[in-house]
Amino acid sequence: MGRSTQPLLKRCKALGISPVVMGYTKESKRNQKEVRRKKSEYGVQLNEKQKVRFIYGVMEKQFRKYYVMATKKNGVTGEMLLQILESRLDNVIFRLGFAKTRNQARQMVSHGHITVNGKKVDIPSYLVKVGDVISIKENSGIRKLVLANSDTIVPAWLEADKDNFTGKVVNLATKADIDYAVKENLIVEYYSK
Repeated sequence: MGRSTQPLLKRCKALGISPVVMGYTKESKRNQKEVRRKKSEYGVQLNEKQKVRFIYGVMEKQFRKYYVMATKKNGVTGEMLLQILESRLDNVIFRLGFAKTRNQARQMVSHGHITVNGKKVDIPSYLVKVGDVISIKENSGIRKLVLANSDTIVPAWLEADKDNFTGKVVNLATKADIDYAVKENLIVEYYSK
């Protein structure tokens, strides 16, 4: 699997997002007054797509697959795309507050510490459904790590029971549940060319 090795703060600055969205509290101490040229319409659309891909840690081929899935669903394509991305298992683990970052949540899932409805799931891109119960295995060593992350605010579409290390998907996420600025219509315009 390919992955970006570029420093996180540098990538956040280039895409114009806050590192807090990624789960990091660190800020860059470098000179922030960099002058950039005005971007073309295509450049703005590409930047928005790259920003969303970077936030969720999804490669281009998989992101394109999610876009195709979103076009086949009933509703606004951009909002359906964000709903699909939010319902990934690694993102749900992050949103429940079991992990500090999405990368940490991805590692928890791929190492087999997570169960969905009592069955072990080790695929970070697994799409959860309404009513799914996500929990951490009984004898898992990461329970101490989860207790350290207990100060996270859980969104309304999820329920978390940190004492029992479980969470439940109450609804699917909507555009209002997303905590960063995204213009999903630019992503739809980018792919509809």
